[in-house]
Amino acid sequence: MSFDLGPALLFCPADRPERFRGALEKADAVILDLEDAVLAEAKAAARDNLVDADLDPDRVIVRVNAPGSDAFVSDLAMLSQTAFRTVMVAKTESAESLTAFDERFSLIALCETAKGIHAADRIAAHPQVVAMMWGAEDLVASLGGTSSRTPEGGYRDIARYARSRVLLEAGAQGKGAIDAVHIEIGDVAGQEAEAVDAAASGFVATACIHPSQVAVIRAAYAPDDATLEWARRVLAASASERGVFRFDGRMIDEPVLRHARSLLGRTR
Repeated sequence: MSFDLGPALLFCPADRPERFRGALEKADAVILDLEDAVLAEAKAAARDNLVDADLDPDRVIVRVNAPGSDAFVSDLAMLSQTAFRTVMVAKTESAESLTAFDERFSLIALCETAKGIHAADRIAAHPQVVAMMWGAEDLVASLGGTSSRTPEGGYRDIARYARSRVLLEAGAQGKGAIDAVHIEIGDVAGQEAEAVDAAASGFVATACIHPSQVAVIRAAYAPDDATLEWARRVLAASASERGVFRFDGRMIDEPVLRHARSLLGRTR
């Protein structure tokens, strides 16, 4: 199983059905959220909205509540009444907690607590997990902290560690990694910088909370024309070379060629 929905994944509260189709039209995929975006008293109606939703299931991710909660049990019962089969599991803390899902479901494990980050290697190895995502605010809260970012706006070290660990463990298992949302909607420069870094580091997608962030994320993941032309030329040159060779004044070996293939892969 692989994860290739596209780079911009837009969250949409499941209790706002009037927004479902618009969100799906604006983004590469929509994450219909039954967890934090929906108040406890609105969750039952939100589940009914998903049962009634007429959306392409191949472009919909449903975020369910944390395993072990009463809401999680109800979410599972609801999913069996829909065609949605890609599920983001909030606050995933162990691989064992994912056994509640049968083989019909592809899972995105959202590691956003200390326990979840600690168990990221075992979670990534679960056969139904196709991608992993991390979350900063819940992680810091689980540690008793109060903020994931410094006054200058960058992530604190613990958040940077969690981001790196999820990316590394997902990659070690051949799974995709999804970068966390940028909650400051008006901070376009900050969103752009993080999305550019995510793409360059190996994330396959970035989640977002507002439609205005979609274009910024897509642009960050899309290589420019000059970079694509370089990738095509260096790969063409490699066909007649053996081992390490020089190209445009740069040493080229297999890791660099893999970078070039990844760049071309994003155009698809």
